[in-house]
Amino acid sequence: MRVHRSGTTLAGAALAALALLLPLAGSAGAAPDAGARQVPARGTAGMGMGVLAHDGRGDAPGGTSVQAVQTEGVDVSSHQGNVAWSTLWNSGVRWAYVKATEGTYYKNTSFTQQYTGSYGVGMIRGSYHFATPDTTGGAAQADYFVDNGGGWSKDGRTLPGVLDIEWNPYGATCYGKSQAGMVSWIRDFLNRYKARTGRDAVIYTATTWWTQCTGNHSGFGATNPLWIARYASAVGELPAGWAYHTMWQYTSTGPTVGDHNHFNGDLSRVQALANG
Repeated sequence: MRVHRSGTTLAGAALAALALLLPLAGSAGAAPDAGARQVPARGTAGMGMGVLAHDGRGDAPGGTSVQAVQTEGVDVSSHQGNVAWSTLWNSGVRWAYVKATEGTYYKNTSFTQQYTGSYGVGMIRGSYHFATPDTTGGAAQADYFVDNGGGWSKDGRTLPGVLDIEWNPYGATCYGKSQAGMVSWIRDFLNRYKARTGRDAVIYTATTWWTQCTGNHSGFGATNPLWIARYASAVGELPAGWAYHTMWQYTSTGPTVGDHNHFNGDLSRVQALANG
């Protein structure tokens, strides 16, 4: 009887262990749960991709100085494809930014039409880089950006490049970096961009992301213009170091292309930024 009970116990234990292992083996190749966050394909990120999800819409308490005269602008990526630039120009849009690159692995397939098309109707335009600090270093991404549409020329119609640094659509919010590590990555990008072009890049970000992922670092405000993302009736609180914003992305649902922006000043101020 003792032998029989022992055999039964061993068999039961083996079956129990197998039952525990089967779900683990199955989960390794299983499809993600339907309720899990859908991760977009690399290269598809665009300005403000995480603003609605993390900041939402609505009035922001407080605010900073906004000029009485503001100049309308747009930003576009491959999502907009062949843009109706004449329509935008006729509606009062006078400047544009076009996504050029992402990480060191993606170039906007619509860049040429968008960049030359905006210029062709009379707009002052520039390009932006969507940062992915978890893939390669800041200097490497700055080089990739400059080499693929992110350069600058003193022709009065080319704005300095933009570092789009915001929520990670592909994974961890802060790209797996500490606050100090993120600041270091951003600094490496900005330093290389200036070394390559002679211009200080614009920083596009949102206050909530900047506070969380850089510790609200204040060290770039004296050199790098701020493009703030905030879908509300006021710009709200700015990241530390900036007393005012240069540009404000205020909606993702504007006419023709979605993302619309205000430049904090009249057209002469846009021209001044282009001229350096």
